[in-house]
Amino acid sequence: MRLKPVVSTLLLCALCTAPIALLGQSGPPRPPHVSGDFDVAPSNEEDSRQQMMHEMAKKANVERHTALRTDTDKLLKLATELKTYVEKSNEHVMSVDVIKKADEIEKLARSVKDKMKGPN
Repeated sequence: MRLKPVVSTLLLCALCTAPIALLGQSGPPRPPHVSGDFDVAPSNEEDSRQQMMHEMAKKANVERHTALRTDTDKLLKLATELKTYVEKSNEHVMSVDVIKKADEIEKLARSVKDKMKGPN
């Protein structure tokens, strides 16, 4: 069965790279204040806008992380179901359910990968 190693590899990749991809992400870096006159402090409006952007980025990261967690849990569940289907089938007959489950896993794994990359 060629399907079993592929599913195992996808699952292992998703579970191992999720924590690594999320380690250094605490939001976009705050740009330094650029002005023609260095003696002038940034206005309160600009500070408020930067703070609001930072808070929005933090919230987006939390939501993305929550979605990643949910998706990886679902990926694990689907991979376990696929393993059960494959174990029930024999070498001469492959169930349509197995192929559908593998397609669903592949689609979800790509979604997880895209979410790990973040909004680039």
